[in-house]
Amino acid sequence: MKEVLLYALGVLVVVVVLAASIGLHEIGHMVPAKKFGVRVTQWMIGFGPTVWSRRIGETEYGIKALPLGGYIRMIGMFPPAAGDAPGTVRESSTGAFQSLADDARRLSAAEVRPGDEDRVFYKLSAPKKIVVMLGGPVMNLAIGFVLLGILVVSFGNPNEIVTTRTIDAVSECVVPASRTSSGQTECGADDPLAPAAEAGILPGDEVVTFDGAAVTSWDGLRAAIRASAGRSVDVTVLRDGAEMVLTVTPLLNEVAVTADGEVVTGADGELVTEEVGFLGVVPVVRPAPATVSDVPGVVGDAVWRTAGIVVNLPQRMGDVAQAAFGDAERDPEGPIGVVGVGRLAGEISSLPQFTYSDRTSAMLGLLGGLNIALFVFNLIPLMPLDGGHVAGALWEGARRQAARLRGRADPGPIDVARLMPLTYGIAVLLIGMSALLLYADIVRPISLRG
Repeated sequence: MKEVLLYALGVLVVVVVLAASIGLHEIGHMVPAKKFGVRVTQWMIGFGPTVWSRRIGETEYGIKALPLGGYIRMIGMFPPAAGDAPGTVRESSTGAFQSLADDARRLSAAEVRPGDEDRVFYKLSAPKKIVVMLGGPVMNLAIGFVLLGILVVSFGNPNEIVTTRTIDAVSECVVPASRTSSGQTECGADDPLAPAAEAGILPGDEVVTFDGAAVTSWDGLRAAIRASAGRSVDVTVLRDGAEMVLTVTPLLNEVAVTADGEVVTGADGELVTEEVGFLGVVPVVRPAPATVSDVPGVVGDAVWRTAGIVVNLPQRMGDVAQAAFGDAERDPEGPIGVVGVGRLAGEISSLPQFTYSDRTSAMLGLLGGLNIALFVFNLIPLMPLDGGHVAGALWEGARRQAARLRGRADPGPIDVARLMPLTYGIAVLLIGMSALLLYADIVRPISLRG
């Protein structure tokens, strides 16, 4: 029952933080838009029927039934077509694509009340449009920066792992490398008891001295253990704040030779092994201690890795489809949907092997990474994403600057309504991707349980 409650708590935390992130994203758009004089009629979290709303001033704030995103509504998103008077739309019969553009202009013009003609979005200068559209993604970046900053300062740099002299696990027996290389890790009837278990060493013990020498690093301890095969030595451990002296006799054991963290194989493809002293302990590894100055590097690395996923999104989604409809495994570093994020949060909160510190740090990393993903994804230069509007504003600014340098008349705002067919196509594609991730998160989820 406790595990179920903790699981539900983890999911609830993700729902609340995700809703807050979406709401703040939209505030990132709304604040500069209002600052520049644009009338903002709605600020909404979710889509579909309105569950709750309240009007403050000229803006309606509310929550809708499907909490899968959010939006603000600014009047005058689309300028009139060239040659049309403001607030009017010519009738057109040139095809379905043109009708989509005309419908967008008509809806945009209908939102403009008398006296609001200069409060429309399309009349903003290109730099102001860019500020408004970047406000949302930058807000997600700021949230991610804060969450990852708390993670780094409180729990260490997740990109730099250090091996401590504290014991994380103790082996029950000695299993030769010839068996472990083939995946056999269970203790056999003839396998000798591991020296550490026989001596009474426990997980959580911190090794202070080994054979009379102070232990300052795990690498030094490992070298001393390997050189002590068959010889009884005293080990001082710190347990529950008190030092204890135990006697261990490392066994001569066959282990795999490694180089740069990789197992070495011979020319014949066989595992290369050596016989060294074996104690049977595994160290605790944790993020390296860090300070505030390390936060920008961690955030930058998160942005870079997320951008790599986005750049290769078609291939990544193909991998997701193969996992969802075939026998391929889900890539734990690949795309994941909202359901998958919620599932991971539930596992983080409920798995009994996680300490409260583990749960807090993992949750901070998950939520911080989620906001970094929202930041990067929204910068894709395709409408209806924020990056598409930014790209349009950049092109508009470049056109105006070129006309100014050539002494020509201002070409005016870009007619983004003409991009509506492409916008709808991208929207359908995004919905399809979301549906695929939803299905994959249900039938082939990314899980911490293995």
